[in-house]
Amino acid sequence: MSLQIPVAFVDQFKANILMLSQQKQSVLRKTVMPESMTGDTMYIERLAKKDPQKRTTRHGATPISDAQHDRRKLSIVDYEVPADLIDKQDRLKMLIDPQSSYAQNQVSGLNRAIDDEIIAALGGNVYTGHTGSTLVNYYAVGEMRLIAGDGSVVTAGSAHSDTTATGLTIPKLLTCKQLLDDAEIDEMRKRYFVTNPYNLNQLLNTTEVKSADYNTVRALAQGQINTFMGFEFLMSTRLLTDGTETDCQRCYAFAENSITFASQEEPSVSVSIRHDLSDCVQVYTTMSCGAVRNEGPAVVEINLKASA
Repeated sequence: MSLQIPVAFVDQFKANILMLSQQKQSVLRKTVMPESMTGDTMYIERLAKKDPQKRTTRHGATPISDAQHDRRKLSIVDYEVPADLIDKQDRLKMLIDPQSSYAQNQVSGLNRAIDDEIIAALGGNVYTGHTGSTLVNYYAVGEMRLIAGDGSVVTAGSAHSDTTATGLTIPKLLTCKQLLDDAEIDEMRKRYFVTNPYNLNQLLNTTEVKSADYNTVRALAQGQINTFMGFEFLMSTRLLTDGTETDCQRCYAFAENSITFASQEEPSVSVSIRHDLSDCVQVYTTMSCGAVRNEGPAVVEINLKASA
């Protein structure tokens, strides 16, 4: 393990391990459609809506048309946290057993990796077709809609172009809501908005959020936004930047279950004795998971100013 282990020896003042600030739980996992799987690939089967037609003749031929049925490929990614080693002599000199804290620290890292997979799926390209070999760009017609940094809606089928980004505002939220409504996303499905701390603070400073006349959540008293305009707000510092626009953070308004998340192995901790390394204790953690966007119109990507 760490060469810094002497800081926990008994001649120190503290007899516990201080866990430095970090995101310990996944922020986004509650928003996805969970699946379990075996193998390294699975396919998400999708069936598009089919509208009725008027019957105009008696005893006419039965009309036939094939429903649009396709599939999306989900691939598993394996994660591991580099092992921590605790020497036998170190354990004898310490007032505490560090194994649990080291394991918790490693699992926290894997929980953050889960968010990374979901974020990548929200704004990533997908693979479709019988063998999952056909690439579909994230901005393709019929996929997610994009809102540029200046708040304008990007034409369907086009990627972002360079604009100067501004922060999150009420009109931008309304645009996100309208795009989801236009796509006929079921209002019974919970809607989420994930953004970074800067843009949550920008929203907190708007009149509508400050005022109890507009907002039943006392945002300023609590110092946070829970739900507003039909969205539950989630804060993440792991969102990606957009290289096509100036100082942009890629944020998302989306409906629940628009991402399929498959877990082949939940974060798994192995604590073992390494006889080949002087009987030290090894703490080692692994995980296997993957995610894919299964419903493009249920996701809106909006570029927002990244920071002040």
